[in-house]
Amino acid sequence: MIGKNILVFGGSGQIGRHLIRRLTKNNHLVTVVTRNLHQKGAVLKTQGNPGYLEVIEANIFDENQLNNLFENKDVCINLIGILYEKGNNTFKNIHDNFPTIVSKICSKKKLKQFIHISALGIEKAKDSNYAISKLNGEKNIFNNFSKSTILRPSLVYSVDDNFTTNMMSLLSILPFFPLYYEGKTKFSPIHVSEMAEIILNMVEKNICSEVIECVGPDVITFREIIEKLSILIDKKKILIPLPSIIAKINVALLEKFPKPLITMDQLKLLKYDNVLSRENKSNLDLGIKSVLKFEDEVKKYSYMWKKGGEYSK
Repeated sequence: MIGKNILVFGGSGQIGRHLIRRLTKNNHLVTVVTRNLHQKGAVLKTQGNPGYLEVIEANIFDENQLNNLFENKDVCINLIGILYEKGNNTFKNIHDNFPTIVSKICSKKKLKQFIHISALGIEKAKDSNYAISKLNGEKNIFNNFSKSTILRPSLVYSVDDNFTTNMMSLLSILPFFPLYYEGKTKFSPIHVSEMAEIILNMVEKNICSEVIECVGPDVITFREIIEKLSILIDKKKILIPLPSIIAKINVALLEKFPKPLITMDQLKLLKYDNVLSRENKSNLDLGIKSVLKFEDEVKKYSYMWKKGGEYSK
């Protein structure tokens, strides 16, 4: 039996690839929008069951194109997000303007549901442009379309992420590892497969008009994350907490890279814990438990950073 007709933005990212597999496996018809069909299309087409997946190239800021994409759709899922700004990919454009446009079209086309991925911990980070843009986007979504669900995940990780993989690469080459805010910031990492499962549940149970926080089974500090990663790749390092002034100088240099390792805005975000706020429902309240432990899952791919591994330095 054919399920729902679903439109997905941001399907080429780590969450998107896992989600597409789950949606098509459960007989949902999925249309994935990409800005570069030649670059992303071949990979995307391998992610879903034949006959259940269509990949379309479109300019996400062309409202005429967007309007056409929503025809005959039941659900829209927005996975698009950025960690740093580059060119027209500003926080305001990606996290505020785009979801605002999409939520208006969802209302106009009378969709049954809009699912938007935001981020955990943003409500306290009022000094971060990233957080401000996310909060503004959420506000506009609920104002425009009542049948919306906002998912706020903590750190989403996997072999395809940009966090654990980058950290292990840095641990492979640095003689010591700098800690910001003494490494005390708390996270509740959730594996990408379990994040995709939560989204699938939102679709199949038609959960709307909620802010839902998404977390894994662990609560661990940034220091503990770095310690675990260094042990997993057999490259234990001296961890050095940086005073605030030195941290800012350090980050000012690192954010000059073409693909920044960290930015000043991300440094501000690191002041705030990335765990359950207790102010909203969570995946646990909905009976969707996360059981995959951070250390156990990273161990499955950390061998690539050990001596002799593909990414060993």
